[in-house]
Amino acid sequence: MKSTNFPLILVAAIALSACSKQPVPAATPQPATTTPAAVESAPVDVPGGAYTLDKSHASLLFRVDHLGFSNYTARFLRFDATLTFDPANLAASSATVTVDPRSLETDYPDVAKLDFNAQLQSEQWLNSAQYPQMTWQSTSVEVLAPRRMKLHGDLTLRGVTRPVTLDATFNGGYAGHPMDPNARIGFSARGTLNRSDFGMGYGIPEAGSTMGVSDAVEVIIEAEFSGPPLASAATE
Repeated sequence: MKSTNFPLILVAAIALSACSKQPVPAATPQPATTTPAAVESAPVDVPGGAYTLDKSHASLLFRVDHLGFSNYTARFLRFDATLTFDPANLAASSATVTVDPRSLETDYPDVAKLDFNAQLQSEQWLNSAQYPQMTWQSTSVEVLAPRRMKLHGDLTLRGVTRPVTLDATFNGGYAGHPMDPNARIGFSARGTLNRSDFGMGYGIPEAGSTMGVSDAVEVIIEAEFSGPPLASAATE
C-alpha cells in the first residue's frame, strides 16, 4: 500500500551556553510506566463460551490502492458474527462471519450520476444477485502472544472458497458491568486477499504499473462481542 507524500519537516534544537560554567543538573527520575508487553500479558477476567456480535460497536472496512494515489476505502453495513471464545486457551476459539454484499457503501457523492454501490455489486465485481452472502469460517487460531493471534480461515466469495488469514488482537473485556449484565470482549483484525482469486480481475494494473485498482484488498475489522450473563443476573 502506498502512503501519501507529505512534506518532510525537520526540527533542530541547538542549545549553546559558552559563557556558563555551571554543572548540568542530573536528570530527574521519571516514574515507571506500564510497558505494552506488560499490558498485553495482563490477565482478563472474562468467561468462556458463546459470544455474539454487538452490531452497534462493529465495523467492516476494505481498502484498495487506486492509481497509486490513494487507499480507496469502503465498507459493508450488514454483517454478523458468532464466536466461541476460550480465554484460557485462545487456540480453542472459533468464529463464523457472514456478510451481505448488497450492503456495500462507497459514499459515492452523486448517485444520480453514477450508482457506484450498484456497479460494484454487478456480475463483473461482487455479483451479489447470484451470490447474496459472503462467509468466513475460522479453521484454526495461531497464538503469537497472550493477546495477539493469527486467525486462519476460509472465505467464500462469489461461490469461490479460498484461505484468508487475519492478524487479530484481543483488546480485552469484562465479565459484567452495572450497566451491562453480559460479559463483553473486543477485537481488532486486519487481513489481505487478492480479488483475482475470487474471479474479480477487472482493472488490475499491469506488472510495473499502478494504473488501475490493486489486486490486493485490505480488510479492516473492529468488533465487540456480547457474551454470557453474570451468574447473579442469570439466576434472577
